Amino acid sequence: MSATDVLMVAAEGGAIGDGRTGANLALGVGLIGVVIGRLAVARAAGRISTGNARTGAMTAMAVGLVCVALAVLHLATSSGGPGTGNGMVGAVAAIPLGLIAVIFGRRALTRSRRAERTADGYEREREFGPS
Repeated sequence: MSATDVLMVAAEGGAIGDGRTGANLALGVGLIGVVIGRLAVARAAGRISTGNARTGAMTAMAVGLVCVALAVLHLATSSGGPGTGNGMVGAVAAIPLGLIAVIFGRRALTRSRRAERTADGYEREREFGPS
């Protein structure tokens, strides 16, 4: 089974459940992405000292993109409109959630790069003296 087939089965709700399963899956993935992204931002800002901010940022961005892909696939394959029980409203709500996860990941990545550059500058100053 290819990755496209797996995403299509996940977006359609799979073999179990009703039409809302795919939207609920996208919402769950989006929430996980937002939590990972928020933790990565906290790590980059120095509020949490465990873990790597860059790894968390990249993970949040990847999970956010997967969330958006699942939600768009669910919207493309579901029949009916909002209120029919096919999970269209949940899929529409999952798209901004995935984008928020991507934004948090990007913010954490930017902050970790800035902190890395600042730390390199302090190391050079300590080694060679002020310029």
